Amino acid sequence: MAAADPAAAASFRRAAGPSPLRLPLPRAPPPAPGRLRVSSTVVALHKRNPKRLKYAAERQFKRGDAGMLRVKVEPSGEDFWKLDPVIELINRGAVGVIPTDTIYSIVCDLSNNESIERLRRVKGIGDSKPLSILCRSLRDIDTYTTGFPRGTNQGQPNIFRAVKRLIPGPYTFILPATKQFPKQCIRHGSSTRYAKRRQVGVRIPDDPICQAILQNLDEPLICTSVKYLSEDEWILDPVIIADLYEPLGLDFIVDGGPRIADPSTVVDMTGTDPTIIRQGKGPKLDWMVAEDEEEAQSKFAFKAA
Repeated sequence: MAAADPAAAASFRRAAGPSPLRLPLPRAPPPAPGRLRVSSTVVALHKRNPKRLKYAAERQFKRGDAGMLRVKVEPSGEDFWKLDPVIELINRGAVGVIPTDTIYSIVCDLSNNESIERLRRVKGIGDSKPLSILCRSLRDIDTYTTGFPRGTNQGQPNIFRAVKRLIPGPYTFILPATKQFPKQCIRHGSSTRYAKRRQVGVRIPDDPICQAILQNLDEPLICTSVKYLSEDEWILDPVIIADLYEPLGLDFIVDGGPRIADPSTVVDMTGTDPTIIRQGKGPKLDWMVAEDEEEAQSKFAFKAA
């Protein structure tokens, strides 16, 4: 919860380093036609209780607040106006958590290098860990990857047509990345060398909250799943996420209620056949092949993304 006392706010120190978003910023320009209006109020969490969410009435959102912004949104999407400050923060370079159609994800602006580095520090992952992207449409996928095979006269199947029936949905597809995809997201080790095989996982989640955020941004979002800091287990409760990640430098969290779904099904599209390397919420279809567990464990680390 943002502190009302300036002295208390000044004493707040983050383990992941100070965020530039904590400084007062000039008033943002008026939104473009068709964009969400920037609202002056959000519903804020005053008490954090893992068993029961307790929200007070609306409070004034101050751009210079020190602390994490918390916004509770109805899963039905009837109060999407509350997302306006979140969209504004993302455009400034914020790192935060939003719900998807499977689990919660830590996200940031795809083109902001500093935000990508902060996301890695908040999650506690190194440069060798690949990051995925949440896309707004198939056009984004075609921009940042080589896209899905359209089929040929020589008998190659039209995978694009099959995938169109699955998205938006609970699948992550691994595709070859194009030059438009940031190198920071596929860095190999801690040196300046980059992986020769540029690959990226892409998603279009079937979640109203996630879609409302994506459709009001100019670019896709870099993302990684939210897990316990010392365990390889996803966190499904946004209250617990806030308690664990706020001290690490998280700028905001969008609370869409607890998630109960499995993670996304990860399908590697870079080989001869579309191969499932992690079975999740999305069911296996006839045109997909399952990879044995031993081989899947060695695959590019997208299983844990």
